Amino acid sequence: MCQLLGMNCATPTDVTFSFRGFSQRAGITSDHCDGFGIAFFEDKACRLFVDNQSAVESPIAELVRNYPIKSRNVIAHIRKATQGKITLENSHPFSRELWGRQWIFAHNGDLHGFNPTLSGRFTPVGNTDSERAFCFLLDQLVLKFGYHEPKLDQIFDLLAEVSPKIAEHGTFNFCLSNGQALFTYAITKLHWLVREYPFKPAQLIDLDVEVDFSQVTTPEDRVAVITTEPLTQNEVWTAFAPGEMILFQDGRPIRNQLTQIERLERERLNPELKRITRADQY
Repeated sequence: MCQLLGMNCATPTDVTFSFRGFSQRAGITSDHCDGFGIAFFEDKACRLFVDNQSAVESPIAELVRNYPIKSRNVIAHIRKATQGKITLENSHPFSRELWGRQWIFAHNGDLHGFNPTLSGRFTPVGNTDSERAFCFLLDQLVLKFGYHEPKLDQIFDLLAEVSPKIAEHGTFNFCLSNGQALFTYAITKLHWLVREYPFKPAQLIDLDVEVDFSQVTTPEDRVAVITTEPLTQNEVWTAFAPGEMILFQDGRPIRNQLTQIERLERERLNPELKRITRADQY
């Protein structure tokens, strides 16, 4: 299964500490080595780096580990391929323009039989289920709101309506951002925490590295970190409930909703129906 990393902040913050630990899972502490990518928002636009090399070997990843790019919204992804070849066009995160903003999407999971009809406004470049799901989500936003940008709450409502339908096809965990906020959804593994004043030291799980955030922050700083598996060993991480969607803004969760996924209920009542996908095995 691929792994996700998201960060949403009250003030521009660099992600080097979290990314250093996260990238170790691309071949050292785990085997998610089929490509990586990371996007840093700067207002409506973003810096997007992708590579079909692993985040351990990629010189682009080395740049990110050592160059403290500050951003209020960050999405990163390390890939363990389940659908689509190991190519640059299949490397997450994916990017599209809508309502004069860049939208960034990264997915963790494996969708089966998911071949929706797309309008043509958003068309996959690669051949992954993930990019197809991204294009479908954007299509649904345009179908609902046209070309007038809605409020974040309206976007959240639509995503909470459409995402469970996609999840009927398999594992569907994602991070999505337009630079204003970070939308997150999980039906299996996703965890989050908020770092805020008074800050404390944090110790990475995947590297012998500790940072005392009280020495490098101000009382105005606040950071929400979202990741597939916890990154630190001395902080309290909260697991998403199956079907939970959370909207993060200014470094904290501002809205959440528990969606109903009929497939999960059928599997709960009859465990023999549960389908273990390739994504669930990693």
